[in-house]
Amino acid sequence: MIAGVNGQCGPAGAETERAVLVGVETPASATDVALEDSLEELRSLAGSAGARVIEVFSQHSGRVRSATLLGAGKVEEVRAFVDEHRPDLVIVDNDLTPAQQRNLETALNLRVVDRTQLILDIFAQRAQSREGKLQVELAQLEYLLPRLTRLWSHLSRLGGGIGTRGPGETQLEVDRRRIRERIRRLKRRLEGVANTRALQRKERESIPYPTVALVGYTNSGKSTLMNNLTDAGVLAEDKLFATLDPRTRALRLPNGERVMLVDTVGFINKIPHALVDAFKATLEEVHQADLLLCVMDPTSPLADQQLAIVDSVLDDIGAAETPRLIVPNKIDVAARVPVYPAGGHEGVCPISARTGAGIECLLEAIGRVLDRGKQQIRLTLPQSESAIIPFLRARGRILAEEYGENDVRVTALVSAKVSGQLKKLAAAWRD
Repeated sequence: MIAGVNGQCGPAGAETERAVLVGVETPASATDVALEDSLEELRSLAGSAGARVIEVFSQHSGRVRSATLLGAGKVEEVRAFVDEHRPDLVIVDNDLTPAQQRNLETALNLRVVDRTQLILDIFAQRAQSREGKLQVELAQLEYLLPRLTRLWSHLSRLGGGIGTRGPGETQLEVDRRRIRERIRRLKRRLEGVANTRALQRKERESIPYPTVALVGYTNSGKSTLMNNLTDAGVLAEDKLFATLDPRTRALRLPNGERVMLVDTVGFINKIPHALVDAFKATLEEVHQADLLLCVMDPTSPLADQQLAIVDSVLDDIGAAETPRLIVPNKIDVAARVPVYPAGGHEGVCPISARTGAGIECLLEAIGRVLDRGKQQIRLTLPQSESAIIPFLRARGRILAEEYGENDVRVTALVSAKVSGQLKKLAAAWRD
């Protein structure tokens, strides 16, 4: 069931809600994604939330209607359909102001949900970890706070005067204060999560395996690829935002190098800013990665636009300069695989995460890209320090080793971090 503004979902097993979709394109809201395509994505989002779409309305408008977003004629058209077919709710493919949401509900006499509220509801259903639930709750409360007046609008129907208006206003202020206090507590707890993640990253840096992050549009196949590469057992379904919580698993490349593979939440067009802020600690994993695998779905007619949206989100979180490989997935069913110019990425590796086609080429490409940032070092180790060789095998790649009577000469390819550690060790040996 799709949540109302209080963020609560209906009971498990309840009857599927019947929804009407409405989209408005104005000069201010126009994007690279056409309105019709955006509404088709909204249909998929509604299905992921548990609703069945029975009708879709769209409007191209030359200006923004501050009161209802929709033009008066379109409001009448939607209301006539609502009166005849009695759907359970209307879902608008735009962000609504509290006033617009209230006015539309009054005009249609029906619950109205905007795109942000719908996505928040899906996240609330999908979040499994404690961290994910905290992040979603924070985003929901920040969405709810300016809409509390709307929730209390029923008090005005009790009559006028101080006797009816006063208690409602008092309770409204109490609710606002409680929500603000809860938001402050959630932010403090999420700061703790961010600090914990920073410590975990610092520990990983002390044993510096490169980090490779899976990014991409939602439902592009990131979790399926994660399972194929690492047997992670991540939930992989043909749904938008099937998984939210990040997973990190070790992955051995064909050249023998070990890397950490991170699966992250999928991106989407018009992603709510509240979610980006709430999931900042999670998205920090993307920002800190050594390489990004941009998984995309070439079967989608909007593949190019989706890739542009991913690039835009990466830019927003400060990961625009991180090296990336474009990974067109689902080539087993794609009619064609798009060709991308060389600029802006390290290469293109078409795969099928479901069948495994192209996986070996992808792994080799990951190794090649990571090798570009490495240094070739030559060490002469005393026999007493030969235990450093297993360290080199685990953290880098040994190119040559030669044993003398009293020492071992090693040539290896390692990251800058490992090279720095070894220089410190070499200085200690000399001392």
